[in-house]
Amino acid sequence: MGIALITFVYLLRQNAPYGRHQKPGWGPTISNRAGWIVMEGFVLLVFWAWFVIEGWKPNAQAAVLCGLFSLHYIHRSFIFPFRIRTKGKTMPLLIMGSAMVFNLINGSVLGWDLSNPNRAEVHPFIFGLGLFLFVLGFILNLLSDNALMNLRKPGETGYKIPNGALFRLVSCPNLLGEIVEWAGFAIMCGSLAGLSFWIWTLANLLPRALAHHRWYHNTFPQYPNNRKAVIPFLL
Repeated sequence: MGIALITFVYLLRQNAPYGRHQKPGWGPTISNRAGWIVMEGFVLLVFWAWFVIEGWKPNAQAAVLCGLFSLHYIHRSFIFPFRIRTKGKTMPLLIMGSAMVFNLINGSVLGWDLSNPNRAEVHPFIFGLGLFLFVLGFILNLLSDNALMNLRKPGETGYKIPNGALFRLVSCPNLLGEIVEWAGFAIMCGSLAGLSFWIWTLANLLPRALAHHRWYHNTFPQYPNNRKAVIPFLL
C-alpha cells in the first residue's frame, strides 16, 4: 500500500507511456494486443497456482470471489484484446513487464488469501453489497469500453470525442467502472489483500483518468467543459 502511494504521486507527474500517451524513449515495444494478453493473462496463472499449492478448499464466499476475479481477467486477457481496434499500435515492453510484476504480487497476495480454508467469512449483507458494486462496476466498464470501441470504424485507429450515457458527465466512465468493481471486490474480501488491490487500482486509474481528461481538452478545442475526469461532479 505504501508503494501504491508512491506510484500514485509518480503517475500524477509522469503519464504511463502506452495508448494515447505513448512516446519514444521507453525502449523496445510489443504489439498492443500481445502485450494485453501476456500481462493480464499472467495473473490468472499466478492466482490459480495458489489453489494448486494449497489444494482446492475454499469456502462459498471465496469460491464466488475466485469466479469474479477470473471472470474479469479472462475477459481482459482473451476477449478485450481481440475487440479493440488498435491495428499497428504497440506498447513498451517496460509497461508490459511492470504490469506483470504487479500481477505477480497481487495475484499471489489474493491467491494466498482466498485459498486459505480457514479465512473468516464476511457478513452476508456486506458481501451482498460488495457483489452489487462489483456487478455494477463490471457492467459500467464493459458498456463504456464498448462505446469507445464503436467510435472507430474498421481500420480506423484515431481518437474521437465519446458522447452519451455516463460520458456526458465524465471523460473516463470505463475507469470509474473498474474502480467501483474492485471496491466491491474489496468489500467482499473483507481483508487487507482485497483492500490493497483496491488502493492499487486507485493509484493507477485516478492519474490515468486525469491524464486522459487533460489530453481530451488539449486535443479537441470543442471538448465539453462541464465533464469531470472520472467521478461525476467531483473529480
